[in-house]
Amino acid sequence: MQATKHQFRIIIPVILFSIISILTIYSALTYTSHSLGNLALKQAFWYCIGWGLVFVLGKLKNEYLYQRTWALYIIGNLLLLGLLFFTDPIHGSRCWYVIPGIGSIQPSEFMKIFLMLTLATMIHHFQNDHENATAWEEFCFLWKTFLIVLIPSVLTFLQPDTGCVLMYLVIYLSMLFASGIRFRWFVIGGGILLFLIGGCLWLYFYHEPLFIQIFGTSLYYRIERIFNWQSGSGLQLENALTAIGSAGVFGHGYNQTPVYFPESSTDFIFAVYASNFGFLGILFLLALLIYFDIQIILLAKKKIEDTNHYILAGCIGMLLFQQVENIGMTIGLLPITGITLPFISYGGSSLLSYMLIIGILLNISQKKNRTYKYR
Repeated sequence: MQATKHQFRIIIPVILFSIISILTIYSALTYTSHSLGNLALKQAFWYCIGWGLVFVLGKLKNEYLYQRTWALYIIGNLLLLGLLFFTDPIHGSRCWYVIPGIGSIQPSEFMKIFLMLTLATMIHHFQNDHENATAWEEFCFLWKTFLIVLIPSVLTFLQPDTGCVLMYLVIYLSMLFASGIRFRWFVIGGGILLFLIGGCLWLYFYHEPLFIQIFGTSLYYRIERIFNWQSGSGLQLENALTAIGSAGVFGHGYNQTPVYFPESSTDFIFAVYASNFGFLGILFLLALLIYFDIQIILLAKKKIEDTNHYILAGCIGMLLFQQVENIGMTIGLLPITGITLPFISYGGSSLLSYMLIIGILLNISQKKNRTYKYR
């Protein structure tokens, strides 16, 4: 089927992302363990698989996913649960299934998409069944959706992977906001969240032994890591800032990252790119990211089926959060959370999940407004 004008506006940035990603990951190989192999070649392979997924989804259409959201949700949670019992820790975390000869699979990356699909269909059915919902009906619905988000959040937190938990919450809030529920629920939820965070911090600062007894050492060290970020100390951040700050207008040149810092091909890929291509390269990448985000926003403004609106809200929230957090933590403005830069950082599971999103976006941009029937 012939691609639409808006589809090209989504495809072209992704092609440029792939070129930037592979080139930057290749540059990062200087400081990457040789035991990991050629990550640039692997990233190119995952991009090929990703475009294959886009093609397959283009044939199946989004309704195929919408009709199977609960099956996908259950499978995703079972995979998350299995990590806690059937995998060995890697760098202290149980986030991956290791497949010999292929690599590793991170279920939490796909859970983002499964959760988005599940919430979209739930909101769709609620809005159709309750055209003038009462406050009580909305309250009951919010509890149901909260439990749907809570289950994978707890399983992911136990791995531990705080970054993905934050993304689940961002997706949830973005889609609720797009659903048009009463604003009071956001105020009430925000108040409860602030109260809980305040209580945790009070225990952390004034009753440290009790905090550890209740929440364990894992959460204690994660909070400690956030507060240590404020000092700007640490080899990873200091060397990343040195690489970026010394790059100047044009950068040190391709494959010329001046200093070592850990996770150069994943969490801190932006620092490698900035050190190679300098301020002008940064402006180009930021402009490309903004252009891509705007295309999704413009797509959401079109007259399309409501389920697609909710999916787009989740996509926009997820991508904006990841982009701001990753770049912000790389330049020392935000805490280091282990969140990668979409389409740029190395990672098979991460990239395939984003390519699924691309397939969904391309299907939405090709559809005229109509009502789908799925249960």
